[in-house]
Amino acid sequence: MESLDSTIVTTALPAIARSLGESTLDLTASITLYLVGMAAFVPTAGWASARFGARNLFAAAVAVFTLASLLCGLTPSLQVFLAARLVQGIAAAFMSPVGRLVVLDQTPKSRIIDAISLIVWPGLIAPVIGPPLGGFITTYASWRWIFLLNIPLGILGVLLILSFVPKHARKARTQFDMIGFLLTAVSLATLLHGLALVGQQNASAAAAGLYIAIGVVSGGAAVRHALRHPAPMLDLAAVRFPTFALCTVSAGLVARTAISMTPFLLPLMFQIGFGASAFEAGIMLLVYMAGNLAMKSLTTPILRRFGFRNVLRANGWLCVASLVACGALTPAVPLAVVYGVLFAAGMTRSMHFTSVNTLAFADVSSTERAGATTLAAMAQQAAGALGVALASLALGVFQAIEGTPLLTLVDFQRALLVSAGLMAVGVVWMLQLPADAGAELARKA
Repeated sequence: MESLDSTIVTTALPAIARSLGESTLDLTASITLYLVGMAAFVPTAGWASARFGARNLFAAAVAVFTLASLLCGLTPSLQVFLAARLVQGIAAAFMSPVGRLVVLDQTPKSRIIDAISLIVWPGLIAPVIGPPLGGFITTYASWRWIFLLNIPLGILGVLLILSFVPKHARKARTQFDMIGFLLTAVSLATLLHGLALVGQQNASAAAAGLYIAIGVVSGGAAVRHALRHPAPMLDLAAVRFPTFALCTVSAGLVARTAISMTPFLLPLMFQIGFGASAFEAGIMLLVYMAGNLAMKSLTTPILRRFGFRNVLRANGWLCVASLVACGALTPAVPLAVVYGVLFAAGMTRSMHFTSVNTLAFADVSSTERAGATTLAAMAQQAAGALGVALASLALGVFQAIEGTPLLTLVDFQRALLVSAGLMAVGVVWMLQLPADAGAELARKA
């Protein structure tokens, strides 16, 4: 629900705007508020899980998200809709990080690969199926069902959490780091908003630059505060582990940003560059998703056979090749070949995300997992937003170079090549991993 609701609304914005008597441009704030609410409160997930208990917090977050979804589906006005979307984003901030923390706490090291392989797939699938699913529901039912379908899922989720997640004693209370929270929240929110403005044609470059500058400055202040505070909101302890640092905040962040450009570029390229309908573009993305799913059963044996470093190196170059291949697609290419390229791109994407998400926690101790999980969630949000912003920026630059009033196929092809180049940077950076990285995780139980 959390991953899907960040993308599914996009194709429904015109219908929502007509229903509420507003402009589509005004409705774009619903996406921004969702991302800002999530980004601002993700840093509090670790502290809150220790303060209230992971089981209680996880169940409460799903319940609040479900109620906010109900309010979105029944909203009578734009103001109520925006407020409900903000609450959705705040609740979502506690869902993925705390859910992953619950899994990691209950899983022995020898089974972490299997566990991460299972819990990572919703994040892989949601950006792919969100736009076509939103368009399908809006076309054949009502946009309100996009949110109302969360109600039975949310109720089932709460019941499953209360039934299967064991209770644990709450950890010792620590003082809430208000300064750290404010600095981190301001940094993430302004950075995300600034990056979103970069991708908008009518946005002010000065405003985008100002927001990004505020985000960078406040982010630097947040890091400095975290290094000095005895119990910081932004726990950077896990960064001292090379595996976590490389997979989460450096090489892994660059590679994730590159891969995150594709779910934004591909559906637009198929519709604008190929002349495909929204439904046809959705089918093509489903092939991309099928590649993600097909790789799931192969990930664990491959990692155990060849090791994390070798897999990340080989699969990384395959990712680069698949992005280049996507950039070479044209309407003249046989559909079977297009499907083959998309399927292969989905497979390499799945292997990369599962590998880095698993390896990131290879050396992190149980006492540092809460902070590490929060950092990982923050990095994923940043990479997703940065991927969309860079893709939009690349399209705008290439369109300006061509001097055409509308986007063309060439613009998308070049943007995909930019994505491939960025991925290559991440692959080279990842070579710093030691040869035995994650060896303990790769051993069979």
